Amino acid sequence: MAQKIQSQRLAEALEALKTNTALTTLNLFNDSFGHNGAQRLAEALKTNSTLIDLNLENNSIGEDGCAALAEALKTNSTLTTLNLTHNFIGNNGAQALAEALVINSTLTTLVLQSSLIKNYKSIAPFVKPNSIRSKGALALSESLKINSTLTTLNLAFNLLGDNGALVLSEALKTNSTLTTLNLEGNKIGDNGAQELAEALKTNSSLTTLNLKENSIWYTGFLALCETFKTNLSLTTLDLQGNKVEDKIALALSEAPKTSSSPTTLNLKENSVSYTGLLALCEAFKTNLTMTTLDLQGNRIEDKIVLAVSEALKTNTTLTTLDFHGAVIGTNEVLKLCQVLKSDSTLTSLNLWHTSIRSNGALALSEALKTNSTLRTLNLGYNSIGNYGAEALAEALKTNSTLTNLDLGYNSIGDNEAWELAEALKTNSTLITLYMAGNSIREIGALALSEALKINTTLSILDLQGNSIGDNGSLALSEALKTNSALTTLDLWGNSIGSNGMLALSKALKKNLALKTLYLNNNSIRVDGALALSEALNTNSSLTTLDFGSNSIGDNGALALFETLKINSTLTTLYLQNNSIGDYAIQALSEALKTNWTLITLNFWNNSIGNNGAQALAEALNTNSTLAILNLAGNLIGDNGALALSEALKINSTLATLELRNNKIGDNGAQALYQVSLSIRCIIEQ
Repeated sequence: MAQKIQSQRLAEALEALKTNTALTTLNLFNDSFGHNGAQRLAEALKTNSTLIDLNLENNSIGEDGCAALAEALKTNSTLTTLNLTHNFIGNNGAQALAEALVINSTLTTLVLQSSLIKNYKSIAPFVKPNSIRSKGALALSESLKINSTLTTLNLAFNLLGDNGALVLSEALKTNSTLTTLNLEGNKIGDNGAQELAEALKTNSSLTTLNLKENSIWYTGFLALCETFKTNLSLTTLDLQGNKVEDKIALALSEAPKTSSSPTTLNLKENSVSYTGLLALCEAFKTNLTMTTLDLQGNRIEDKIVLAVSEALKTNTTLTTLDFHGAVIGTNEVLKLCQVLKSDSTLTSLNLWHTSIRSNGALALSEALKTNSTLRTLNLGYNSIGNYGAEALAEALKTNSTLTNLDLGYNSIGDNEAWELAEALKTNSTLITLYMAGNSIREIGALALSEALKINTTLSILDLQGNSIGDNGSLALSEALKTNSALTTLDLWGNSIGSNGMLALSKALKKNLALKTLYLNNNSIRVDGALALSEALNTNSSLTTLDFGSNSIGDNGALALFETLKINSTLTTLYLQNNSIGDYAIQALSEALKTNWTLITLNFWNNSIGNNGAQALAEALNTNSTLAILNLAGNLIGDNGALALSEALKINSTLATLELRNNKIGDNGAQALYQVSLSIRCIIEQ
């Protein structure tokens, strides 16, 4: 349906912007108001004195509209960020903006990217790029030689080619303010990369250069590597998805040995294999600045893990090591763990889905007994088994530095959960424990609950997708009555039922620490909802509650909505997929008229029709706190949409209204688009 905002209403809104003295951020994402809308907006910008951030992404703005905006920038003295992603500004529009940059002294961020990063159903998919080619790049580069305020320029996916890179390179030789330049997806080859490298030899301000998804090969990479030897400011170089092969990685490996600036090097999704990776590992033995090296999607073999292990023996800067998805052999894990025993810099190690199994977990547990720096360890999807989990539990009894441990999807059962629980009784550093997707039942939950009665540091416990049942919930509830450390508990998909909810509700009446509770998909039904609502009348700590997919219906929802008249702490409530209809929403409407804390409400996939929407609209006339309302997948038609649109003319706090997959026709859509200047309204089917 994708209706445009009516010209007359747009003119009225932008006329008001001329004198508005409060608005600082204006998001006109995907409003398709074209040249005329841009020209009216430009007139408003000439007198507006408060707007700082303006998003015009995906609005069919052409060269004329861009020229009008550029003219406004010559006199506007407040705007700092302008986003023109995925419009039709072309070379002429870029030239107009370039002229404005010569005069403007406030704009710091200019986004002229061609393609949308996300393609929502309500957005026209990749219709036409901004098409700023070398001619437009030339104009922008000339302005950069004079402009002294712009710090970020995003020209991604504009097909600038080598010629565009050449003219921008000339600007970088004299510009002293630009810190971030995004040239992703611009078909820049070796010649363009060589020119950029030459500029970087003298440039002292650029810290981030994004060259992802270009066509740079050996000669270009070699030039960039040489730059690292003398450049003292560039800290991040992104070369993802180019043609980095072993001989190029060899050249890159020379740079870290002598450079004193790069901290992040992204070589993700290239074709680096053994020889190149080996050379990079050698470089890390002496490098003093690099903290992050991303090699995901390359050909990491067992021998590379050995090489990294050797490098870690002498490297004193690397803090993050990610072997995500690599297949690591037993000997290599043993070698890595041997190094970890004495390593003093690594703080994060990701071994997710690396097939280390129980032997690898045993080796890691030994390392953790003496390692004093590792804070985060991800061992998800590794089939560590009984022995691996038990060994890690033993290590946690003595380790005093690990704060985050992910053991998700490892077939951990009740016995292993019991061992981990015993460790938690004495461990005083672990803050986050992820155990989602395992095989923990009520006995394991009972053991963990006993640990929670003693432990005073664990803040986040994720038991999503286990099978603790109502008895497991009962055990955890007893612990929550006295525990004062746990702030987040995830019990999604654990079949706790109404009895388990009854126990949790009793605990919530006493608990003063829990802030976030996930109970989605637990067959809690009406009785459980009634018990929860009673608990929320007195609970003063819970701020986020996910109660989706629990078949509570109107009766359960009614009880919860009555609670909202009393509760003063809950800010986020998810009730998606609960068969809630108009009858219950009438009660919610009354609650929202007096509730001043709720910020987010999610009613996706319920049975709310026009009457419910009209009731919510009535509440929005007075409510001043709700910012996000999701009504997608309901039964709202034109009458409901019209009521909501009228309410939004008065309401000044709702920022996002999701109405996709309802029964809204052209009239309802048109009415909603008329108010979408002030909120993000999504109505596409």
